[in-house]
Amino acid sequence: MKMNMKKTAYAAGLTAAMAAVTFGLGGCAAGTQFPDTLKVQNVDSTGNKITVTGREEVKVVPDMAEIEYSIYSSKDTAAACQEQNNKDLSAAIETLKSLGVEEKSIQTSSYGLNPIYDWNSSNKEVTGYEMTTRLTVSNIPIDKAGTIISESVAAGVNGIDSVSYFSSNYDASYQEALKGAMAVAKAKADALAEASGKSIVGVAHVEEFGYNPYVRNSSFSGAGAAKAETMAAAADMAVMPGEVSVEAQVTVDYEIQ
Repeated sequence: MKMNMKKTAYAAGLTAAMAAVTFGLGGCAAGTQFPDTLKVQNVDSTGNKITVTGREEVKVVPDMAEIEYSIYSSKDTAAACQEQNNKDLSAAIETLKSLGVEEKSIQTSSYGLNPIYDWNSSNKEVTGYEMTTRLTVSNIPIDKAGTIISESVAAGVNGIDSVSYFSSNYDASYQEALKGAMAVAKAKADALAEASGKSIVGVAHVEEFGYNPYVRNSSFSGAGAAKAETMAAAADMAVMPGEVSVEAQVTVDYEIQ
């Protein structure tokens, strides 16, 4: 029987098809099966088809990290503020490179320069300027993440906005989840067919529903130069990625007789 395969959604994050995590330290074993609650199984009115869904989730240990930094500066003038921010940014980037981070993995994600007002004065006097530049650093091996965070803070980074974890084995794990989802669907179809006094004779249609693998999860966050040493110390302790959840769901039309 010819199978009509239709893929409706599948997204991959980062290099080597890395998947972002559902962050957690729970001990779920790979291949854990979850009951499906997303679609009601049915036998069509002609009695020739059963539609079922199957869902499977597997767990893998992440091996890569992505860090979002922020570099904050405040000075009396806009020019001085920008100069200080650029200085700290350059120092952070050079430190990252010296630690083995490739230039293509370092991206300035946003920046902004704004006046600081004295809201207690009647004319809202400008008392200075502040600038924040955000830096995204990706493709970091898990075993180097703590050191990279600590050294970056020492070099001038004064805010850590988020740390995310990914698995470079996402593709293989997703294929495993797909096979498990198909097995779940087949078991449901067999049970429904038997209860209807019929039997499965083939697959008429398969539809895949891919879960978005790029869901960001922060292990900690903070901002402000006064917290730099605290953040650096916390970073070494916080690189505990737990497990990555890789999920797959399929809807299958089985022909019966």
